[in-house]
Amino acid sequence: MDRILAGHPEHSNRALTVIALALEAQVPRNALTQRHTDLKAEFYEQVRARGGTPDSERRLRQQLRRLKELRAADAKEITQLKADLEALVGALHQATVKNGRLRHELADRASLVRTFPVQAPFLK
Repeated sequence: MDRILAGHPEHSNRALTVIALALEAQVPRNALTQRHTDLKAEFYEQVRARGGTPDSERRLRQQLRRLKELRAADAKEITQLKADLEALVGALHQATVKNGRLRHELADRASLVRTFPVQAPFLK
């Protein structure tokens, strides 16, 4: 632990993590995460006491920040999609009403309903 905190590790990188601590002590990682949690807690206490932040915490904070940004972007997109949905529902309602009127006129037979001729597409 002292070698990592001093910045002179022999068997690991300079990361301030339990994984690096286990590599430096040449023991399996689960020895620190499951059996010797007191050593893990002491290591992280010393890292924080020196004003440092453990790498795992730094990565988690970065991921949290990125996820919050994504959540904000998703909320903005959802708001836009809801507005679009309301506009589409309104357009669908107008088309349904107009279609109903046209069907009613067609059923009346007294009024004249004419179809427009279909134009052939313009080809270059």
